[in-house]
Amino acid sequence: MRGLKKKRRIQIILVAVVALIGSTALIGYAMRDGINFFRSPSQVSEAPPTPNEVFRIGGLVKEGSLLRGQGETISFAVTDGGASIPVKFTGVLPDLFDEGQGMVGTGSYVNGVFQATEILAKHDETYMPKEVVKALKEQGTYKPDGTVAVN
Repeated sequence: MRGLKKKRRIQIILVAVVALIGSTALIGYAMRDGINFFRSPSQVSEAPPTPNEVFRIGGLVKEGSLLRGQGETISFAVTDGGASIPVKFTGVLPDLFDEGQGMVGTGSYVNGVFQATEILAKHDETYMPKEVVKALKEQGTYKPDGTVAVN
């Protein structure tokens, strides 16, 4: 009787471990395309990612770089004060998107240009994404009052 209880307990533990490993594997498989890492323009210029890697880039829209092409194609540069990366986007920009404002884009870095599939802009006068603030602080261009000194 004692041996049977011990054997049953071991079987239950083994089934639980297999179920935990299986569920962890399924969660990882389901999230494989949903995880996009954030990079600042300085990080992209120092170590360019491969063209098939999807990631997020953020910073400020460089003054004087916003060009609206034919149709819905827009090009501009995003900067963190240390480096600027050219961006191309086809689509409708958010209403608050403008030069000198914070933005985060999702896409790929192909032939020296970030091909954005999605652009997010700040949603009010004072908001800036925490990743952008961190990147600007690392470059020394972010001031404690929330303003940015861009060269």
